[in-house]
Amino acid sequence: MKKLFIVAITALGFTFAAQAQDAATSTNGGQTAQGKWLIEANTGFGGQAGTQAASTSFGLTSVDGNTSWNLGAEGGYFVADDLAVKVGLGYGDNGSDGAGSSAFSYKIGAKYYIASMIPVQVDYTGASIKDFDENPSYLGLQGGYAIFLGENVSIEPGLRYNITMNDDYTEEDVFQFQIGFALHF
Repeated sequence: MKKLFIVAITALGFTFAAQAQDAATSTNGGQTAQGKWLIEANTGFGGQAGTQAASTSFGLTSVDGNTSWNLGAEGGYFVADDLAVKVGLGYGDNGSDGAGSSAFSYKIGAKYYIASMIPVQVDYTGASIKDFDENPSYLGLQGGYAIFLGENVSIEPGLRYNITMNDDYTEEDVFQFQIGFALHF
């Protein structure tokens, strides 16, 4: 089922991308040109407690008096027009387990802007959780739409699917809605 979902999302993405390329008549002003830099902060909605441990986004969750939070950011460099290589770091705390386990998260991946306005991303995200024997790791697939507000700022709403790479930590994949805020320079 997981493979079928991934194939369907990929096919849908390529279909949408092809239509967007045909419809695009202007560029975004060069924000995704080779040699440019990208700094990005995301908010992540979705998932369940514990699976947010590997996150480079901003988040705050409180359920039944148990509060979890995460801070993070990502940066990238456009090695070619519309193609950025990215890294991300995050730190969070899950106060719900009584001990308040903290997690340091990391991400490495690539982001491609189809027609300079439809970002798709593939990445590896992992975490090191204090006092845990097993740590989460995910293969992330992400797609969205970039709304450029000027020459240096974009808002990028999108969907993200995290496929678990460590079944000993969790067998559950995570589906998220994200809103990204990016600086291009």
